[in-house]
Amino acid sequence: MISDEFRRVTLCAGVVLSIHCMAPRAEAQADAAIREVLRSRVEALRETGRLDVRGSRLASVIVLPDFYERRAFRRAWVESRTIDQLVRAIGQSAADGLDPGDYHQALLERLRGEVAASGQSDSVLLAEYDLVLTDALVRLGYHLMFGKVDPERVDPNWNMARDIHGFVPAIEIQRILESGDVYEALEREKPAHQVYTGLKRELARYRQIEAVGGWPMMPAGPTLRVGAFDARVPTLKRRLRSTGDVVGSEVDTSTHYDSALAAAVRGFQERVGLDDDGVLGEGTRSALNVPVERRIQQIRLNLERGRWVLHHLDSTFVVVNIAGYSVAYVRDGRTVWRSRAVVGLPYRRTPIFRDSITYLVFNPTWTVPPGILGRDMLPRLKRGGIRALPEGMRVLNRSGRPADAARINWSAYSASSFPFVLRQDPGPQNPLGLVKFMFPNRYLVYLHDTPSRELFDESARAFSSGCIRVERPFELAELLLAEANWNADSIARTVATRRIRTVQLRRPTPVLLLYWTAWADDDGRVSFRPDIYQRDARLARAMDEPFRFRTRPVVTPRS
Repeated sequence: MISDEFRRVTLCAGVVLSIHCMAPRAEAQADAAIREVLRSRVEALRETGRLDVRGSRLASVIVLPDFYERRAFRRAWVESRTIDQLVRAIGQSAADGLDPGDYHQALLERLRGEVAASGQSDSVLLAEYDLVLTDALVRLGYHLMFGKVDPERVDPNWNMARDIHGFVPAIEIQRILESGDVYEALEREKPAHQVYTGLKRELARYRQIEAVGGWPMMPAGPTLRVGAFDARVPTLKRRLRSTGDVVGSEVDTSTHYDSALAAAVRGFQERVGLDDDGVLGEGTRSALNVPVERRIQQIRLNLERGRWVLHHLDSTFVVVNIAGYSVAYVRDGRTVWRSRAVVGLPYRRTPIFRDSITYLVFNPTWTVPPGILGRDMLPRLKRGGIRALPEGMRVLNRSGRPADAARINWSAYSASSFPFVLRQDPGPQNPLGLVKFMFPNRYLVYLHDTPSRELFDESARAFSSGCIRVERPFELAELLLAEANWNADSIARTVATRRIRTVQLRRPTPVLLLYWTAWADDDGRVSFRPDIYQRDARLARAMDEPFRFRTRPVVTPRS
């Protein structure tokens, strides 16, 4: 006979055993329900190209379906630590000048709260939460790798697309999730170049300045030079101290404009592209009074430009900063040479593109290009006849033979019907100077010397018809031809012959013509330049638009 106690124990054990047997089955049923919701949502996205969750559009119409189909519609985001890492990365995207709102920040916060309140029991909620998390990861990773704005939208001539063949986003997302290190994976997608990291540091610093009310405005007044006394001097010191151009005590009531303060003004002038004379005139006062919000915007826009071009750079290249009027040579990742440059006028803009320098020409001739012929040379010849031809310029027929310029009726031709070629012989007055750096391109733009040396003394140097004039071209030539055993002496001897000499580079050297209105130098200090081609405003408008993928493919969607 079984005791009552034994019956109670046996009954309890059976209940416990039954519960344990039912738990995996219930869990499997819950997972199946979630997978069914995911399947239906993904299929709808495939069929219609659109899927909204709580009023927010999911942007990843290719990668997201591919990802869930590959994993048989199983949930991807089951570890709270992984979700925490993504949320952290989204929040910190603002430090890169991006908008966390582009990555569903508010929606994810709301859904996370609802999931916690539901006790993980709502299959529709869990499926939608999973989809939004994946879409947020795709969006953020995409922006870090390629930039938010398609550069072709703001520059139809853009040719620096970074196609990553063989990269399958769905597989990469799976790899990231399995690694359990979403945050670090996203960090690795950011450019590691010091220009980018320096701009990030300066963005944080300038936002701190903004948070305390910005910097003081400099009142109007007379020009200040060393030795002057002026009641505005303490304000000037506070203004320069806010951006690190002046260091020292916050309490300084002296009104003396001394040499130390003038040196600080020179440093500021250099950073913003003014003549660094240490004199506080109206131009410098205007630059000091640019609001901190505008400087923050400049940094944000140039961080975006960094995401376009600073991934996987060649270790050695020539780079032109059009807005900065400068050209530099980078070798093995270090800037070893820098020079001032003259760039295109605002109505004859130097284009932004990438190419490779393949050869140099010493003592070059100059053939008047079609644009300059139509805009400048032909109108001048129609007005002044043969007397308008520059010294040393010859008129050739289409066969390259000399034509009698005195017998030509210049007024009979337009630029499109002009049957001659205008060519300037080598020499010190040749517009190309004594050397040109060739990277044949459809814009007919290249780097070259110039006889107009006085232009390099100007702080704003947009004077050319599109080509880049280099202040110290023979130094650049020596660097590029070092592998061919050329040096300063051999270059000088070649130039002295006054004969045309073409020299091929042993290896083509990449050349990047870029546009930076803010950048961080090797010391991490930020410099600013005026937006001479009015490109910043258009980029700023695009940065503020809702998320969108580029219309052209940048990755292979599926292996």
